[in-house]
Amino acid sequence: MSAALKRKIHLGCRELGLDNEARRDLQLVVTGKASMTDMTEAELKAMVKRLEADGFKPASGTKKAFKPAPRADLRLVHKLWGELGRSGQLRDKSRAGLNRFIRARFGDHWAMVPADVDMLTDWSQIDAVIQALKSWGQRAGIDFDWEAHRK
Repeated sequence: MSAALKRKIHLGCRELGLDNEARRDLQLVVTGKASMTDMTEAELKAMVKRLEADGFKPASGTKKAFKPAPRADLRLVHKLWGELGRSGQLRDKSRAGLNRFIRARFGDHWAMVPADVDMLTDWSQIDAVIQALKSWGQRAGIDFDWEAHRK
């Protein structure tokens, strides 16, 4: 638990614009200790509370938040993947699962498969992914609500 609290403190300080020296000064004020390794779990929690009082808003949950895809066609890829996941068709509903699907499905056909779906720039590759996901959904009997995908 203390490793997660330390990460949260570092994140909070980064969000509030505090460098390492300012963080250590704040730790000294809050807990009397300049080093997090010397702190108890209660003292680490006190640091997090202080950062929250200063305006730090920790993300709820443990999911990593991703920015929306930069292009509408890539956002459609994510929405189709999400529909397949909600219907129970996927073992891994995550973004990493989508990237593995793309590498497995298109790795032999494309000269280079990017590390992340949002790095795709060739419209024909993006369309191939969309068509593959639509076909999978149709085989699974999923009725995609196309009006909702236009938003």
